[in-house]
Amino acid sequence: MNSFGGLSFGFERPLLAVAAFIIIPLAAFFTAKMKNPFAASIPLGAPGGVPFKAPFNMDGLIKALRILEYSGVFLLFFSAAGPVIKTTETVWLNRGADILFVIDTSPSMAALDMDGISRFSAARNILKDFAAKRPADGIGLVAVGNDAALLLPPTTDRETLRARLEGLRIAALGDGTALGMGLAVAAFHLEKSKAPRRAAVLITDGENNAGAIHPETAAAMLRDMGISLWVIGIGSGGEVPIDYVDPNTKMRRTGLFDSRFDVENLRRISAAAGGSYIAAPSADALAAAFVRLDDEEMIIRRSGVVSRSRSCRLPFMLTAFSLLAAVRFVKRFLLGAWL
Repeated sequence: MNSFGGLSFGFERPLLAVAAFIIIPLAAFFTAKMKNPFAASIPLGAPGGVPFKAPFNMDGLIKALRILEYSGVFLLFFSAAGPVIKTTETVWLNRGADILFVIDTSPSMAALDMDGISRFSAARNILKDFAAKRPADGIGLVAVGNDAALLLPPTTDRETLRARLEGLRIAALGDGTALGMGLAVAAFHLEKSKAPRRAAVLITDGENNAGAIHPETAAAMLRDMGISLWVIGIGSGGEVPIDYVDPNTKMRRTGLFDSRFDVENLRRISAAAGGSYIAAPSADALAAAFVRLDDEEMIIRRSGVVSRSRSCRLPFMLTAFSLLAAVRFVKRFLLGAWL
C-alpha cells in the first residue's frame, strides 16, 4: 500500500482564532491610546528638591512588558482555538506491477546519438519519468556488464531508485555485455513476487558476449515463470561519437564508435520469452517504447483518500504561560520597589 498527499494548517475552533487575530490586537491598540482618567502624575522627592528618577527607562520597560503580556494572551487564545496540522493522503488500495529494468552499462551505451545525449543517459532519464508516473508499481534495477548485479529489487521507494540510477556508471561492471546473466538475475528476483503483473525490461545496444547463461535460456525461464519480457534495442547504426569516463581508470574516452548490433538476435531473445522487441534508434522512439510499455503493463489501480489531524497546541500554550509568568515575575519581584 502506497501513499502520497499534502499538508495544511487549521483550527478546531476557528472563532477563537478570529478572537486571537482581531480582538487581542485591537484591545492592545486602544489600551495604548487611552489614558487612565483616574491616574495622576505626582513627582516623587522632597518639596522643592530634585524629583526622583528611576535608574532606567521605566516607560520603555513598561511598554515592553505590556507587549509581552498581550503576546501571552494572544497565544492563549491561539492555543485554545485548537491549532492542528492536517495531512491528506492518497492511499493505493491494491498492489501494482513489479517491473525489473535490466540496463546495459557497456561502453557502447555512451554513444551520443539520442538527441545529443548518450543512450545510457536517455534510458536513465526516461526510466525516472516512467517510475514517477506509476507510484503504485514496484520498480527495480539490474545492471549488466561483464556480469550482472541487482542494484535494487522492485520497490515503490522512488528516492532510492533515483539514487541508484544516479550512482550507476558506464563500464562500472566492465566492458562486456552479459545479457543472459542480467535476465537470469531478473527472473530470480521476480519469481517469488506476488504482484498481479511481473515484467522484465531489457535495454541494450549490444550482443551477448559475456556470462555463463545464454540470453535465450534466461528468456525461456521468464516465460515459464509467467513473467513478460520487453527488449528495447536502443541506438542507431553507423559511426556515432562516444564520450565517457572509465570509472576504474578515471580516464576519459572519446572518439567514434561503429555502432552495429544484431537486431535479429534481440528479436530471438524476446521471442524465447513470448515477449516484445522494440527498436529505439532515437530519443522519440525510446519515449514511444515506454508509452507502449506503460499501456500494456498497466494495472487498474484503486485508491482512497485518508485525512489525519495532529494537534500542535502544546508549544503555543507553553510559550503563552512562559511569557505571562515572566511578566508577572518582573513586575512582582524586580519592579515592585518602583511601581
